[in-house]
Amino acid sequence: MQYFKMIFENETPQQLGRFLLKNGFSHRAIINSRHHGGMMLVNHKRRYSKYLLKKGDEIIFILGNEKKNEFLKPTNLPVNIIKETKDYLIVNKPAGVLSIPSRYEDDTAIVNRLLHYFKKQHLTTKPHVITRLDKDTSGLVLVGKNAVAHDRFSRLDKDELVKKYHAIVHGNFSAAELSGQIDKAIGKKDNTVKRYIVADGQKAVTDYQVLDQVKGASLVELRLLTGRTHQIRVHMQAIGHPLFGDPLYGIKDDFKRQALNCFLLKYQDPFSQENIKIEISEPQDMQKLWQQLKNNS
Repeated sequence: MQYFKMIFENETPQQLGRFLLKNGFSHRAIINSRHHGGMMLVNHKRRYSKYLLKKGDEIIFILGNEKKNEFLKPTNLPVNIIKETKDYLIVNKPAGVLSIPSRYEDDTAIVNRLLHYFKKQHLTTKPHVITRLDKDTSGLVLVGKNAVAHDRFSRLDKDELVKKYHAIVHGNFSAAELSGQIDKAIGKKDNTVKRYIVADGQKAVTDYQVLDQVKGASLVELRLLTGRTHQIRVHMQAIGHPLFGDPLYGIKDDFKRQALNCFLLKYQDPFSQENIKIEISEPQDMQKLWQQLKNNS
């Protein structure tokens, strides 16, 4: 059973429900606590949302059972956990694996693998993917172990939750283009998965810095300031540097997937308030590609 303990320190009384909402507990989490096996205690007595808190009151919020998705299947497949706390974990996702199952592929995604992992830990909650990656993008994925973690991380702004990627792209950058910011709105034009630069699309901003260049290719570090579908892929195509392995947005080549890896997550833990930095090395396929490009230049 997962629970959170807090002390109400305000001089002005406040309803329990309002206090919880301001402290990272969603409406859904409060409803689950009240109606689906959880509990809200104030000074060890059961209370409800309209109860008026006074300074010094101790609140214990016990999570309720989350509604099960009958279509999600736990799958006993490997999952590479880089960091784990009682509220969230960080997974190194390989290319070729979905973060969240689709209608057509519903049993090998990271969520399915974590459902099996949670079951072994006797957790009654379900995985909540916070930083989703495309199927053929590798790297770090942040996953909440309960709805409260998802809600608290979702409240962090771009300076409090930093995501950085490495990409190998076609072409070389001029001396004046070695770093910059791409601010181009992204949207849909049709019913396909493809995204486009469109004037009336959603705001999308990406910072980039060129780390190295060889003949016909560049190694680029990117930071997302917004989180649009296919954002890095669309933005790099828009400035004339499509990713290797990404024929949807660029040049057909011999690399088997888009050369994109989320190598860094940096954030302030919304539970412990610690500043956390997680960094991983590039997967072997991208290391091999870059070495081949260097050898051929």
